[in-house]
Amino acid sequence: MRITVVEHEAAAGLGNLGRWLGLPCDVVRPYLGEEIPERARDGLIVLGGEAAAWEDERFPWQPATRDLLRRSVDDGTPTLAVCLGAQLMTMACGGTVERGGAGLEVGACEVFALPAAASDPLLSGVGAAVAVQYHRDAMTRLPDGAVPLLTGTRYPHQAYRLGPAAWAVQFHPEATPEIFASWTAGSGLDSAQELNDGVRAAAGALEATWRPMAEAFADVIRETARSGAA
Repeated sequence: MRITVVEHEAAAGLGNLGRWLGLPCDVVRPYLGEEIPERARDGLIVLGGEAAAWEDERFPWQPATRDLLRRSVDDGTPTLAVCLGAQLMTMACGGTVERGGAGLEVGACEVFALPAAASDPLLSGVGAAVAVQYHRDAMTRLPDGAVPLLTGTRYPHQAYRLGPAAWAVQFHPEATPEIFASWTAGSGLDSAQELNDGVRAAAGALEATWRPMAEAFADVIRETARSGAA
């Protein structure tokens, strides 16, 4: 069993997920000219990046990535879409993504479980939790049939499930303190050091919350492969 991973930029790689999933990953790097596949392997992860989900002229692989996400949702391929990946999945499946009216959401921020999370295969163990954020754009309207799972104070749509096995998360479960610090290094944010310190201080809580989610996603991939559902 193998996971297809779309990496949008070198600074936004698998990070923690590479340690937690326990399954081999085939990383596709379209920014280096690698072609987005028509279909994923046994599972699909689409990572984050600096792009806006509608900036196809600057990032010409995005239409193919949206097609891959839409096909994976339709086929029941286990899918985890992270930040930009979540926004691309939202657009691909009929939702709306816009520049966020509440501005930049960044750092170690709280997210809160919605009622449907209690029975979700990935997020059933999450109540109020800390998550790493770094985004200006927002999923303002979810696709038809989406099940909202997590919310937040700045932006309400923090995680949802679509179909039997596709999840979109606005935050960055993959981000280590070192990865996050690399993002703030050239950001010009006056509070960069404070933000870095906050993520570093939350590292234990981040792993305690999001490692079980990653492991549960790997279990969904194994179960789907065994059943031949995808």
